[in-house]
Amino acid sequence: MKDSRENTDIWEASREWSHVMADVAERSHKMITDYLEKHPGMQPTATTSIDPLNIGNAFLEMGRAMMENPQALAKAQQEFWHSQMTLWQNTTRKMLGENVDPMIAPDQGDKRFKDDEWSESTLFDYIKQSYLLTSRWLQETVNEVEGLDDHTARKVDFYTRQFADALAPTNFLMTNPAALRETLDSKGDNLVQGLENLLGDLERGQGRLKISMTDPEAFEIGGNIATTPGKVVYQNDLMQLIQYTPSTETTYTTPLLIIPPWINKFYILDLKEKNSFIRYAVSQGHTVFVISWINPDETLADKSFEDYMFEGPLAALDAIEQATGEKEANVIGYCLGGTLLASTLAYMTAKNDKRVKSATYFTTMIDFTEAGELSVFIDEEQMKHLDQMMAEKGYLDGSEMATTFNMLRANDLIWSFVINNYLMGKQPFPFDLLYWNSDSTRMPAAMHSFYLRKMYVENRLMEPGGIILDNVPIDLTTIKTPTFVLSTKEDHIAPWKSTYSAVKTYAGPVKFVLAGSGHIAGVINPPSDKMKYGYWTSTKKTADPQAWLDGATQNDGSWWPEWQKWIARKAGKKIPARQPGDGKLKAIEDAPGSYVRVRV
Repeated sequence: MKDSRENTDIWEASREWSHVMADVAERSHKMITDYLEKHPGMQPTATTSIDPLNIGNAFLEMGRAMMENPQALAKAQQEFWHSQMTLWQNTTRKMLGENVDPMIAPDQGDKRFKDDEWSESTLFDYIKQSYLLTSRWLQETVNEVEGLDDHTARKVDFYTRQFADALAPTNFLMTNPAALRETLDSKGDNLVQGLENLLGDLERGQGRLKISMTDPEAFEIGGNIATTPGKVVYQNDLMQLIQYTPSTETTYTTPLLIIPPWINKFYILDLKEKNSFIRYAVSQGHTVFVISWINPDETLADKSFEDYMFEGPLAALDAIEQATGEKEANVIGYCLGGTLLASTLAYMTAKNDKRVKSATYFTTMIDFTEAGELSVFIDEEQMKHLDQMMAEKGYLDGSEMATTFNMLRANDLIWSFVINNYLMGKQPFPFDLLYWNSDSTRMPAAMHSFYLRKMYVENRLMEPGGIILDNVPIDLTTIKTPTFVLSTKEDHIAPWKSTYSAVKTYAGPVKFVLAGSGHIAGVINPPSDKMKYGYWTSTKKTADPQAWLDGATQNDGSWWPEWQKWIARKAGKKIPARQPGDGKLKAIEDAPGSYVRVRV
């Protein structure tokens, strides 16, 4: 009698599912037909190469290397099948009511399998463990292949992980329990809405999928993000210089200049009041100036790295002297802005220009020997492809950069949105950091080619005289400026052990601080988030970064006050607060200015 009822329930569920999917198919067909009629000429964006990332050759090399050691490959396959058979046996025992410990579990930070069904359902638990075993086997197999050069091995490892992440059962309707429940509960409305979201993203990308990460209508630059009061007091072809309105009655004599990366927009340092580093620096009594880089188009194709030095920090220092009367400034460089700062300081040292009183670096690479996972995208073959693309347009499109950075954290920045937007049919959550992440910038062809080739491919910045700017050989070892280096422990873009080379390179005193988390979250860690991430400090200067960490002291809370204690000793005495426009430079427009509003 019980079996009869269960069979009836299964029959009813199957019939309901069939009706739901038939209705979804009908509505989806109409939606796609309407879309194609509306966009008859829209085609996916073509590339100039079938394999611009040169992935095929990397995997071909791996295949050849594997064939040279067939015993190792056979052993790996045998171990894989053994693990899968053991899993099947464990699953059978679990179905019979036994308590069986899992063979494998997701990593602690893996959010994909947080739904209870992945543990409580025997079927989904089997699917989860089978996937994790397969993914681990794939990664370990390619990691153990001998005979590959380091770059090819790193590329194979990276794209194997991309492949494994793409095939996760969470990314597919029939193997995602949350998506299945939502489909039945909404009678397929989630799939129809998901298709609408997908078509909308294709339309935004003009035929190329541009996944929505947040609600773009929820944020306004200068409205609810980038709101620290100030004025644009200077501008040229490449940047606007913003001077911020003081929030204290007195300020330090020495102004503070911030050089953000032009790969992204400066307002990562000024998202909201509670997490704005710029607002924090102003509240500590600094007269803060920030460079807001232009979002370049084809008219700026010939702008070089040298131009960015002259029209960026050097022009800003000239303007700050006009605005405040002060010749000296404390300067912060973030990421690529820090690489530019180091290059500029070496240039200024050669010119006996001592206007920079102290230098602070946020997650900055100067030694690209171990350049992290970004190096996967940069080799001679890919440089040829990039140079060809940039020659056609005059710049590297912002979407190319965005895709590259998103792939470094594919599960968080790609697949989680595929699930949310397309399977669950939901709108992305309004999130200021992801709005900024989606606000792409272009790279001028001449500058970007020079930067990638000289820094990443050839690693010339670390060689004394390895690069030349304005006929001046650049030598970082001549820099005697007091330095504060902030790196982050989980940084995939500027690995902290690589950034640590600054300690051994600069001739002046260097304070190294290691923050928790990654390239962005580790930097944007305000004191209000007291227990969010900690940081490590040490007074000992060791040659080996791991030895430094082993002897370092772990501190709770934000590193911002640690920096403030350091910079206060270099900021001079207190004077009545300066107002933007009071000096020789008059206000051009309100902060955050017009350059930052230009979208790709």
